[in-house]
Amino acid sequence: MPLPEPAETAVDRTAERYPRALRHVHDPPPVLYLRGRLAGEPGALDAPAIAIVGARDATAYGLAVARDLARALAESGIAVVSGLALGIDGAAHRGALEAGGQTVAVVGGGTDVVYPRQHRALRREILERGLLVSEHPAGTAPRPGQFPRRNRIVSGLALGVVVVEATLRSGSLSTAAHALEQGREVFAVPGAVGAARSAGPHALLRRGAKLVESVDDILAELPQGVASPAAGGQGIVGLPVGLDRVLTAVRGGVATADELVLRLGLKLPDLLEKLVALELRGVVVRGPGGRYAATSGKR
Repeated sequence: MPLPEPAETAVDRTAERYPRALRHVHDPPPVLYLRGRLAGEPGALDAPAIAIVGARDATAYGLAVARDLARALAESGIAVVSGLALGIDGAAHRGALEAGGQTVAVVGGGTDVVYPRQHRALRREILERGLLVSEHPAGTAPRPGQFPRRNRIVSGLALGVVVVEATLRSGSLSTAAHALEQGREVFAVPGAVGAARSAGPHALLRRGAKLVESVDDILAELPQGVASPAAGGQGIVGLPVGLDRVLTAVRGGVATADELVLRLGLKLPDLLEKLVALELRGVVVRGPGGRYAATSGKR
C-alpha cells in the first residue's frame, strides 16, 4: 500500500520563503503551492537551477541528451527544473534523480493531480526526493491554457533554460521567450538538419542562444562558484558502470561505432546512447569519419 502523499504548503509572495528569483519577474504568481520532501526546507527554491525543456514526442537522441545533461548538472550541484511533461521533461527529471540531485517539477494543475498519467511513478519519486510546484491550489485540473503560463515559472526559477528538440510551434520556445524577458540565459542543443524537432533549437541559435554540445557549455555561463568542482569533464566522479565500460573501450583506441559494437558486444542503439552521454560529459569526442576518441578530461 503506497504511503500517503506529503501535505501541500502554500507560500505567499510576501513570505520570506517565496523564491527570490520569482519576486521580480513580470506577473509573479501571488501564491506558490509546494508538495514534496523539499517543501519544508527554507530556500529549496533558491538553489542554483537550470531548466531543461523540449518536445513531448522526443527522439531517442533527444531523450538521451536531456537525461545526461540533467544527470551531469545534478552531479555538479545544480538543481534541474522542468514541467513533468512526456518526452524531454520526463527525461530531465529522471536524469537528475539518477544522479541523486534535486529536481523541481512545475505543473499546470494542482500538485495533487496526477498528470500525465504515464508519469505516475516519476511523480511519486519526485515527491519523495524533490518538489512539485504550482500556482494553482490542490484539486485544479490541468487545462491547455494553464501550461503556457506555467512556463514563466519554469524559466523564472532557473538561471537559464536549455531547449532540447522543439518544433517552431512548441511551448518550449515560449519558455525560452520568458527566459529572455526575465534576463536568464538561453541554451539550445543542435539536432539533425531538416528535422522538425531541430527547427526550434536552431532558430534559437540563430538568435544568439548559447550552443550546448556538453554540460561544460552550460556551466561556463553560470556565475563563478555556483557549480561544484566536479563539474563536467573536470573530474566527473561515479560514472555509471555502463558508461564506464564504453569509456574504457574508447580509451583502448580510436574507433568507429561499428568497431566499438564488436569490441563491447553491445547493440548499436544502446552504444550510441552511451556515446552521446559520454560526449555530453566532455570525456569522448566524435572526430572525422565518425571515429570516437577519449579526451584528456579526467573521470
